[in-house]
Amino acid sequence: MAYLEREVRRQVGQAIHQYRLIEDGDRILVALSGGKDSLVMLKLLHERRSRVPIDYEIRVVTVDLGYDGGNLGLLQDYVRGLGYDFVLKKTNIGDMAHSPLNRESPCFLCARLRRKIFFEVAEELGCTKVALGHNRDDIIETFFLNVLYCGEISTMVPHQVLFGGKLSIIRPLALLEERKIKFYAKLHNFPEIHDGCPTKGLTRRWELKFLLEELDKRDRRIKNNIFRALSNVKHEYLLGDGHGPSF
Repeated sequence: MAYLEREVRRQVGQAIHQYRLIEDGDRILVALSGGKDSLVMLKLLHERRSRVPIDYEIRVVTVDLGYDGGNLGLLQDYVRGLGYDFVLKKTNIGDMAHSPLNRESPCFLCARLRRKIFFEVAEELGCTKVALGHNRDDIIETFFLNVLYCGEISTMVPHQVLFGGKLSIIRPLALLEERKIKFYAKLHNFPEIHDGCPTKGLTRRWELKFLLEELDKRDRRIKNNIFRALSNVKHEYLLGDGHGPSF
């Protein structure tokens, strides 16, 4: 277990350094959903504050999607136990995303509306960065979703600058595999927050997750190679817009 602790901290530190995610004087909004990824992210960013020579602040914000049975009181207690205020924004995003009037996928609309709220709260709190808990597997899955269903080669990036530099999205878990996050979360016994989403496990992302896990069982190099490929693009061997040189 000591090895897992060191490895998780090392990879988060590597991501922060490699992609310049956190700088001295930053005020960071940590988007806390209550899932394992965001809880692990909050804990690691909290611990780093006392270990690194960079001074930064954390603000913790949760968006309540409006599903029944949410036990967000546990989340509030955990956040306050770390010494932070717990900012909760109540919404009906869950109902809107699953409404027959929504012509987009529930996940797409839900993510877009949640992000909009995080951006608005970041401005209210004076935060210039929003930390999201997406991990390495999320980045790989998003790549395939965009290729298969959007017809484009793109994915999430660890550091995305928005609004002319006024705000940035950072993903400190970008180098961490989901399985390591699961083990780390179990080790630290985080509060279990009920997820009332009716489409959880039934989406295209979950289908891709299953397929990639099957490939990973056959050859553990595959996911590593896919992730490496996202930083090893040979533009001369892509089709481009059709206006390049002919061969």
